[in-house]
Amino acid sequence: MEEKTTIKSFQDFRAYQNLYKAMLIVHKEIVIKLPSDEKFDLVSQMKRASKAGPALLAEGFSKRYQEKNWGKYLNDTLGEANEMIHHLSVCIDIYASCVDINQCKEVIDIYDLACRQTTKLKQAWVNFHKKND
Repeated sequence: MEEKTTIKSFQDFRAYQNLYKAMLIVHKEIVIKLPSDEKFDLVSQMKRASKAGPALLAEGFSKRYQEKNWGKYLNDTLGEANEMIHHLSVCIDIYASCVDINQCKEVIDIYDLACRQTTKLKQAWVNFHKKND
């Protein structure tokens, strides 16, 4: 069983840690291998979406006690992570000769885990708000 840690900042969320880790891999190892004609399309979208997930958790953390606002940030985080799963799938299916397919699959797994973690976080906060109503 995993040991529970006290959450003092957004950086303590495992979902944040995984989203940040995935972002680093995307920026440092994947998008740089895509063809230059994708610079203003897929590369740009991947850079934006990979940065958005951890940034949304960071920004939303300040509103965590506002149920509606925090929920929107968590939903948007899930959306960005799902978008990245899509973009990485495109890399695998269209640019297999450019990217490391196994690395893309590993990053998809990180995003999938972050989605599950974010979903659990969302449910925990819903329960927190119900308990404190």
